[in-house]
Amino acid sequence: MKAAVPALCLAASLFLSAPHMARAEDPAHSRHQIEAVVETFRTALIKKDKEAFLRLFVKEDIVWIGVTTDASVEMLYANRPRPEMKRPPKLFPGTLRGFIDAVAKDPTPLDEIFSNVRIETDGDVAQVWFDYTFMEGSYRANWGKESWQLVRLDSGWKIASVIWSQELNPTPPPKR
Repeated sequence: MKAAVPALCLAASLFLSAPHMARAEDPAHSRHQIEAVVETFRTALIKKDKEAFLRLFVKEDIVWIGVTTDASVEMLYANRPRPEMKRPPKLFPGTLRGFIDAVAKDPTPLDEIFSNVRIETDGDVAQVWFDYTFMEGSYRANWGKESWQLVRLDSGWKIASVIWSQELNPTPPPKR
């Protein structure tokens, strides 16, 4: 018993002298901040503001994966310009930088409309899940579901991955 007392005292003193672990941020406050990230993403896209867009992410080489629906893959294959062309892949190729560079170069007004936005967070990590419609001017180019994973850093909430499905509009865009 005498040996246990010094051990308990040592454990208690180490616990009390250790720096206190920071608690996760209040989830309601986090939700508000994450909603601001969603709106900044949309606004940066509309304004074609590459710097504001890139600041939303943990780093440039995050997971950035789009998956084209089976119906859209079939449509692309059926409409291929040359019969010898291979079936298009389901995986939509691209990178975060490639996306925002293409957006910035496109003279057409662009918008991504979000609906049914759902946010889950514990104050340190979060998931955002929503329906989206990608607009090129007044043309509804594609739509689907989108999911983001976010982390809260000292610099605020940052997007760590973006994954989406895309259904392509079967009606061609109007001539420019």
